[in-house]
Amino acid sequence: LYAFHYLENFNYPYLATSIQDFWRRWHISLSTFFRDYVYIPLGGSRCDKSVYIRNLAVVWFLTGLWHGASWNYILWGMYYFAFLLLEKFVIQNRIPPILNRIYTLLVVMIGWTIFKFETLSELFTVLFGMLGFAKGGFTGLQVNTVFMGNIYLLIFSIIACTRIGTGLHSILYNLGRRNRVFFMIYNISEAITIPLLLMLSFIALIGNSYNPFLYFQF
Repeated sequence: LYAFHYLENFNYPYLATSIQDFWRRWHISLSTFFRDYVYIPLGGSRCDKSVYIRNLAVVWFLTGLWHGASWNYILWGMYYFAFLLLEKFVIQNRIPPILNRIYTLLVVMIGWTIFKFETLSELFTVLFGMLGFAKGGFTGLQVNTVFMGNIYLLIFSIIACTRIGTGLHSILYNLGRRNRVFFMIYNISEAITIPLLLMLSFIALIGNSYNPFLYFQF
């Protein structure tokens, strides 16, 4: 519609059913780069077990280092290296399918916590809080205030991270093929969705006093 086309870089990663599946969906360009220029030249998976483990360790050490020369990024890379090994040699298909998504989301959530905090004291404080070991348990006045202050962002994020939006788009498109009114609604929604999201993004940025761009630190 706007004459721009970009290669897909994120394919609903939070719908993944394993850590391996998550990294097939998350930051596809980065994963593809390390696969093509590091993992495969080292031998990939077509080798004995010890070489395979070495190849995977090198890739995830470099993936962590790529984000910054800080221990938490290296730990983050090794964290995923460990879970990929567990899935390959221990877990495999032993987790019931209904629990796969829960397991994956929990691992990813803890992974982002490691990624975020640069000191062990901050990391353990947050992890203990996530596990309910903080003074107020899992919740408290401050937690509730932050939650309610970001409720609309959370709702939007749920829609954006799942196929709800694309599902509604597909339904509207199919209705539009059979009905002129829905066809007009479909065309209008196609025209205004991106500018509307851009405007809402600017409003969100203006509403906050400090908004560092994530990759400025790398």
